[in-house]
Amino acid sequence: MLPLHRACQTAARLAEKGFISLRSASLDAVCSPDFAHAYHFFLIVSCIKKLYIFYMPRGSINTYNESSLHNTLKIFYAEKIGGGTEVECEGHIFDVLGKDGQVVEIQTKNLSKLAGKIKDALEKGHKVTLVYPLVYRTRIITTDQEGKQVSNRLSPKKGCIYDIFRELTGLTDILLNKKFTLEVLTINMIEHRVRTKEPVQTGNKSRRFRRNWIKVNKRLDEILKTRTFHNKKDYTSLLPQGLPQEFCAKDIAKADPSLSRYAHLMLWVLVRMPVIKEVEKKGRSRYYKWIASPAGRNDG
Repeated sequence: MLPLHRACQTAARLAEKGFISLRSASLDAVCSPDFAHAYHFFLIVSCIKKLYIFYMPRGSINTYNESSLHNTLKIFYAEKIGGGTEVECEGHIFDVLGKDGQVVEIQTKNLSKLAGKIKDALEKGHKVTLVYPLVYRTRIITTDQEGKQVSNRLSPKKGCIYDIFRELTGLTDILLNKKFTLEVLTINMIEHRVRTKEPVQTGNKSRRFRRNWIKVNKRLDEILKTRTFHNKKDYTSLLPQGLPQEFCAKDIAKADPSLSRYAHLMLWVLVRMPVIKEVEKKGRSRYYKWIASPAGRNDG
């Protein structure tokens, strides 16, 4: 675990770079055991009462579209592995590159966009960790154009760990690479919006209908849980226990009704990794079985 004085030094470094503002320096708690597993930076959150992460001052072209959420995690992982941020190496600019060549890439959505970059890094011998912040709850703070707050509400949308399967469809051929690790951070996030006088379109034209606000930043509120995926066991642990030797999507939904809307996508990803294989089709249902024995689910 990171010593308290190191945590404070990290906080000071982030504040100096403009990532955070320490509005209260009183120390009133020790690190929760939940944070002791690798996430040393978040000792700061437990030790300092008021830690606010502000909008990152824009720097180079490569960081122009990055949010405070992305930049905060980037600084944290650089501290964690003792590396630098935005490092150019072998034709790529990596979010974090350790002294031993370890690569850390942080992506808040559309993980498939990094597939080519990650494959190239793996082929050149780098160990690669892909960090995906999975948003559980979002607090939306809206201000007017003068900066006055007009609303502060909690979004009704809730994320869950099974949402990652939507992001993995373009990465199936690297998920079991021995040098690749997927790290999923379940987080609460704060989204900042600015109210506009007239309904507007986003810069990338992604809105079906114009709205009277624009999103200006995302920042980390807290990390709730960390989950690491590195081998077959890690991915298959998301499936319910007690499945028959040959199973279909209906069997998954029957074992855990909350997975009914994820079952087909889960099977699609697992087949292409590959962890399971299709054995037959009965009516409209496709049946699968483990490529290894059921006990193989626990193999590293």
